[in-house]
Amino acid sequence: MATDCRIGHGFDVHRFRRGRKLVLGGVQIPFAMGLAGHSDADVLLHALMNAILGAVAEGDIGVHFPDTDNRYKDISSVQLLSEVLRIADRKGFSIINADTTVLAQKPRLASFFPKIREQVAQLLAVPESRINVKAVTTEGLGWIGEGHGMAAMAVVLLQKKKRK
Repeated sequence: MATDCRIGHGFDVHRFRRGRKLVLGGVQIPFAMGLAGHSDADVLLHALMNAILGAVAEGDIGVHFPDTDNRYKDISSVQLLSEVLRIADRKGFSIINADTTVLAQKPRLASFFPKIREQVAQLLAVPESRINVKAVTTEGLGWIGEGHGMAAMAVVLLQKKKRK
């Protein structure tokens, strides 16, 4: 039945900052800069969390993990995702699949996709075949193209769990 499925779309953006680790999809990426943010600023997981929260009509990560709350200072986005998945579970939904896109001029990310895909699949408790990770550049245009930061988008499909 169509009402048993929900689609969510998420977006997030962070600027680069020296002295931080770059983490995408829960995987540390070797790079001279990381992303600035209250948490670890994992832009891919943030977009994914926003998509999941959107699908279950629960706002966004700013509502659940405000940057004014010191409990979330430098926290791993893996931990935040765990809480978002609990919210979806309490509302009776499970993840079917996720499609993500990172917008970044640098660094080159393709070689990290298999590890990111594996990690995201594990975090969401779904087969890797249901997770897609890709990236695009902005062809040198805008602040992303100028190398000032990166953004990510995610789309998820959730399904209402069957009652036992």
